Amino acid sequence: MDPDRYLERVGVDPASVTVGAVDLDTVARLQHAHVGAVPFENLAIVGDPFDDADDGADVVLELPHLFEKVVERERGGYCFELNGLFGWLLDELGVATDRVAARVVGDDGTGRPPANHHTNVVEFDRRYLVDVGIGTPTMRRPLPVDGEVVTGPVGVDWRVVESDRPDETHLTQYRTPGDDDWQDRYLFTDEPRDLSYFEATCDYLQSAPESPFTGDPIVTIATATGHAKLKRDTFVREEGGEEYEQAVDPDAWHDVLAREFGLRYRSG
Repeated sequence: MDPDRYLERVGVDPASVTVGAVDLDTVARLQHAHVGAVPFENLAIVGDPFDDADDGADVVLELPHLFEKVVERERGGYCFELNGLFGWLLDELGVATDRVAARVVGDDGTGRPPANHHTNVVEFDRRYLVDVGIGTPTMRRPLPVDGEVVTGPVGVDWRVVESDRPDETHLTQYRTPGDDDWQDRYLFTDEPRDLSYFEATCDYLQSAPESPFTGDPIVTIATATGHAKLKRDTFVREEGGEEYEQAVDPDAWHDVLAREFGLRYRSG
């Protein structure tokens, strides 16, 4: 791990971060910078959508490999990669960080399969979720694991409440601007796990036909006003709760990927 190189990757001046003296405000600054610089994407799984010879590559949950991919090659990834690597950065900066297994809640209200999401928990005056790999809506700042509501920079409310299910202790919820109702995002139990704990589900999600990550390309990133998303044939910009779509021709897709997400795609 080269913390300075990682900080530069997310647009943070290494001189502004002192190893061993990182407080909650600094973690919040790093989280906010990370989600605006490193895309949530599945191209290592699905490959280049316009190159039949490129069918992607396996996601490898080894920290040096993740550093090489995300930091040195300036790629993105999905939760196991992004939160896996960010947890390592926080540890290297002197922040005691626990990897925590979660289950993203689907439209039917269930979370399947187990450990289908990796998040991180840190402790300062209390326990906080720090998540840079949830996709959209994006969690942009640490979230107390005690029910307090945190409103993000673009107006999305987040909270962690007690779960009423016997298999998980906590439920993370969000509420978008203008909505009265809370939406369930993921269930979790605040129990430390090793990165290897997520390998089985990671392998399943990058290979199963029914996985949401093995179909079309998914590329998203947080913006100052919302988020941007690139699909196979559409670019979407969300601002203030409104979505604006633009068709993308195959010959322009890589230009949009580079311009809007900072990705100059190479397989792997």
